[in-house]
Amino acid sequence: MFDIIKAIPLLSALPQKEVKRQLDDGQLYTRKFAKGMVLGNQKDPCDTLDIVLSGSFVTYSLAENGSAMQVFEFIKGQMLGANLLFGDSHTYPLTVYCAAEGEVLRVSKKAVTAFLRDADFAMAFIVMLSQNSQRLNQKMRMGLHKTLRENLLEYLEQQARLQQSDTLVLPISKKQLADYLGVQRPSLFRELKKLVEEGAIASKGRSITLNHRTDDFRRG
Repeated sequence: MFDIIKAIPLLSALPQKEVKRQLDDGQLYTRKFAKGMVLGNQKDPCDTLDIVLSGSFVTYSLAENGSAMQVFEFIKGQMLGANLLFGDSHTYPLTVYCAAEGEVLRVSKKAVTAFLRDADFAMAFIVMLSQNSQRLNQKMRMGLHKTLRENLLEYLEQQARLQQSDTLVLPISKKQLADYLGVQRPSLFRELKKLVEEGAIASKGRSITLNHRTDDFRRG
């Protein structure tokens, strides 16, 4: 277990004596999840900070009509629940389930409280909270202020910058991209087809080439 903890940047600088104390008290433990298992249902109490060791975990927002929209994906090294432990509400606002077989390290609120006395842990904890908040803000901007076309082009341009090429390879499947953008897959395919027909992009499988004048196509 110590090897696992030392490999996690958030926990690596903690005094070994304090880590052992919390381990012996059962405040840190690992749990494996098979694909499709629920880590936490919407409105369930959240009692632990979960750090993803492997696999993929996603949060879904469930609408009254039964439809679901993927909000976030959490992969190795990312944490869930940190923003819920010390707030007024201690319940999951969204359902979290395992999208690809994985494992998490569960850290109780008691252990997190003890670890926060360590300055290095406290700073790393604040940084991770800030990163999660920024991801949420970005998602809100996408949902409230922009069309699917604008969000899609923005995502493609971001990937082009990261890959330093006008021809990019999607790092996720188109189904995952539809989930990320909060739309149904047919809607994404229709928008991609329109962009190809209008000359904004060329598309072949996961390979997409951007036209240099994509700003001209944002409003359709």
